[in-house]
Amino acid sequence: MDTSKPPATSAPPVEDERVWKAGRLEPMPIRKLPDAPPSVHILGPTVFLVALGVGMGESYMWPRLVLLFGPEIRWLFLIGVTLQAVVMLEMARYAMATGESIFSGAARVFKPLMWFFFIVAMAVYIWPGHLSAGAAALEQISGIPWMVTAVAGLILVGVIFSFAKVIYNLLENVLSLLIGALVIGTAVVAAMVGSWNDVVTTITGMFAFGYLPAEAMTAAWFPVIVGACAFAGPSGMQQMWYTLHLRASGAGMGAHIPKVHGLRHAGEEEAMPSRGFMFDTEDPAEMAKWKGWRRWVTFDALLLFWGITMLVTVSFTVIAQAAVRQNPGVRDVIQNEEREVALTAMADAVSSAGSSVLGVIFLGFIALIGLNATLGLFDSFSRGQADMTYNFVKGAKKLRMSHLYAGFLWGVIIFGILILLFGPADGPAGILDTLAFLSTFAMGAYCVTLLLVNNRMLPKPIRPRWWSNVIIGCGAVFYLGMLFYSLFAFGVVVG
Repeated sequence: MDTSKPPATSAPPVEDERVWKAGRLEPMPIRKLPDAPPSVHILGPTVFLVALGVGMGESYMWPRLVLLFGPEIRWLFLIGVTLQAVVMLEMARYAMATGESIFSGAARVFKPLMWFFFIVAMAVYIWPGHLSAGAAALEQISGIPWMVTAVAGLILVGVIFSFAKVIYNLLENVLSLLIGALVIGTAVVAAMVGSWNDVVTTITGMFAFGYLPAEAMTAAWFPVIVGACAFAGPSGMQQMWYTLHLRASGAGMGAHIPKVHGLRHAGEEEAMPSRGFMFDTEDPAEMAKWKGWRRWVTFDALLLFWGITMLVTVSFTVIAQAAVRQNPGVRDVIQNEEREVALTAMADAVSSAGSSVLGVIFLGFIALIGLNATLGLFDSFSRGQADMTYNFVKGAKKLRMSHLYAGFLWGVIIFGILILLFGPADGPAGILDTLAFLSTFAMGAYCVTLLLVNNRMLPKPIRPRWWSNVIIGCGAVFYLGMLFYSLFAFGVVVG
């Protein structure tokens, strides 16, 4: 008798028969939750949020507000970045429990809700504003026209991602090195040009809750504050894309989802499932593993995300305060709202606080921020659009996810090159203004979406606590309330 095969009458494992029904989409099969890694770690998907979050807000918008209104204005930054840490934890809840992106979760609630974010991504993130800003800073260092380096940078990003075997692995390693250089470098420069008093006023200013001078409540500056609040950490849809990076890293049930390959290695990619998976929330052993995963992502949120973002923005704010002491004319330039000139003036002031080398280093950090943001944004945009297209556009499954990813990636690169060569002549300033408005609106919308997805699509044992729902609800009011107040009180939405 052949004992190598099970008897014909054997039933399949019970695990394969059970499913979790969420919304009107395909139910999720029950699978085992993998063991959680140690809570304390260095690398992980949070590096994407840090790379996307440490941008023009931390390096320019908030230092500018401090120069105008004093360090007490930073209480709004503290609220913004702390709120985003809670949002990060709640985005991770759905992604780690199901292996699905928050976009699929939104589709389970109401498909048009998901398509809203698809359209917003197309409207906002196809503009190469961050890379242009970084290239402009690089031009001041090297003399190479910013348009040349911006176009070259776009093409380089496309080539790198197309030839990578597993895109996530490559990007995590590259961004980790860049972020490390940025964090250490800005802290060193701040220590060289700043004083302990600058550090103290920067930190204590974060607790001056309610401080809003009369000039801040004007049509000229309140919209700027609204945009800066959106840019406190990752703005717009970047938190939503984080769910895709969690899945790609194999976090939680994302371990059951294949990884996206570069175009050159697309043939090696496994077929993507049409839905995620759920673990048995009635099994104490599975719930113990779930708590381990929550500890893992909480460490990410509090130390890696909140801590690194705060450290970098403190460094830039100290540099800004030191700069204005050395060159009081910086304040006048910023009051005139001349973005590009203000950056140059801050670099000059940093040079006068130490040496010309410091000014070059400062501009180098701005260029580095532009590269960080571009690498993260282009990958995230392409990954998010490909995910929605693959799962919800009829006939898209005939292609591999890698092909869709490459299509969106090179589409946004070609569009970016055309905009740089033939688009608006005012550079990235207008693009960043528009981005600030749409980011604030998208963030209010994703807070509402997050409440619906986590409280309706997940089993009760793993739904959010009441206090978490309250904070996310306050986030929706915070973003949308400030945006619409700016619109109705001043008739403007961006500065």
